[in-house]
Amino acid sequence: MATSPLEQQMRAAGLEVLGPCENLSSWPGLMEESVLLQDFSAGEVDVLGSLMLQVRARPGQMLIAEGDANDWMMLLLRGTVDVGKRIGPEAEREIRGDNTRLAVLRPGTVLGEMSMFDGEPRYASCWALSDVEAAVLDRSGVERLIRARPDIGAKLLVKLTQLLAQRLRNVSSQLVRVLQQHVG
Repeated sequence: MATSPLEQQMRAAGLEVLGPCENLSSWPGLMEESVLLQDFSAGEVDVLGSLMLQVRARPGQMLIAEGDANDWMMLLLRGTVDVGKRIGPEAEREIRGDNTRLAVLRPGTVLGEMSMFDGEPRYASCWALSDVEAAVLDRSGVERLIRARPDIGAKLLVKLTQLLAQRLRNVSSQLVRVLQQHVG
């Protein structure tokens, strides 16, 4: 059986590919914990999951590398992920310790959605802090979803847009606080 480009990318990144993410709605607490999935029915979540690839990473393993250009996002199913950004004069170095922590993500969180949408290089890097399992969706999967189930595709795009808007608001608020500290 031929492997998909997404599966090839995940293997090239050193992630263990577990196969299609069938029965996504059966993950304990996922539909309640994930802001992305809260407005979806179990059947809709399973349709979405059927287009996703389930992967596993070990502690310390990189999931997303800052600067890489990819067209996929992840939904964290199990474990915790550290998000970091290279900052300062040595920002080109690939050493994890040189990163500024932006967030620690828990199950139900989406990561990598900006690059999936715009195709631009990854803004930050993400590492597994524990054993991690994630469901990966690429741009072609979103396109297939929109063609096959426009109702679910539209719902997904609305939820992702809301998540991006909330993140933009949070970053803007943080920036204002930093600027106020420097002015005051």
